[in-house]
Amino acid sequence: MENNEIESDDLYEHYRFVAADGQIPLRVDKFLMNFIENATRSKIQEAAKNGNVLVNDVAVKSSYKVKSKDVIRVVLEYPPHENLLVAEEMDLEIVYEDDVLLVVNKPAGMVVHPGHGNYSGTLVNGLIHHIDNLPNNSNERPGLVHRIDKDTSGLLVVAKTEESMAFLAKQFFDKTTERVYHALVWGNIEEEEGTIEGNIGRSLKNRLQMMVFPDGDFGKPAVSHFKVLERFNYVTLVECRLETGRTHQIRAHFKYIGHTLFNDARYGGNAVLKGTTFTKYKQFVENTFKVLPRQALHAKTLGFIHPVTKELMRFESKIPDDFLAALEKWRSYTINTKEDI
Repeated sequence: MENNEIESDDLYEHYRFVAADGQIPLRVDKFLMNFIENATRSKIQEAAKNGNVLVNDVAVKSSYKVKSKDVIRVVLEYPPHENLLVAEEMDLEIVYEDDVLLVVNKPAGMVVHPGHGNYSGTLVNGLIHHIDNLPNNSNERPGLVHRIDKDTSGLLVVAKTEESMAFLAKQFFDKTTERVYHALVWGNIEEEEGTIEGNIGRSLKNRLQMMVFPDGDFGKPAVSHFKVLERFNYVTLVECRLETGRTHQIRAHFKYIGHTLFNDARYGGNAVLKGTTFTKYKQFVENTFKVLPRQALHAKTLGFIHPVTKELMRFESKIPDDFLAALEKWRSYTINTKEDI
């Protein structure tokens, strides 16, 4: 066996990608950063240095140029799902709880369930410490009926029994739940209210993004209703009501209509997309990014029928401080620069 080959019988495959036809030569560390969520270039380079990045079953350096049809694998000494469900004590903001369910207000920055790159500190880790014997959903994620993104804040309902899991899941499937989000988006939306429709599926160019396929030839149907709450000339605060619950639905839908969420790094909203070329304006936007270092999206309202009492349950959560601070900065900027607009 040559020195650059590796025996992987004792290793576990964590990721596997096949480079597309026509793949432009690209360093393997940059290639993997486009496909692995929460990965950093330094971590990928360290993995390559340790012989854990394989291309066509041969260990490569991080400078290797990926080509068309290359099979890229990341292998490690431990199983990819090892110790994913470790109970961890944490201070969860539980806004309601009874014998069959609870509602939690998730802070921005907390991952909902364990997965690649997030083996601890997730909401599920905290939930299984708080509650014994949570039921699994179809993806074996204890208690989860639905989820929201890591950097989205807001309300989630968690099932504590098999019966409540089934009852709540059916409501989400039947689209009878109430889910209202507040989002700050780039640009001045012309309409006061409207509906965005279009199938949503994983991007064919970037696996970490979802995109809209308006012809319905790919993805799953998705419908988002919106209403303008406040205008700041260069950005708009909107209320979004979800009719469906696809991954990244609001983020993908608003990018599709040309109004990417403010500071949504994954979808390009962390650049100055609207406004003036004045240096002071750019500095203002960058300072606002620092105040709100995430996409401007909050799950504000959650409504559903209780599995046991059959009563309508409706919960509201306050807009988080970072979101409020960003809105105040925009209000102040809009008032103080009216003559320039």
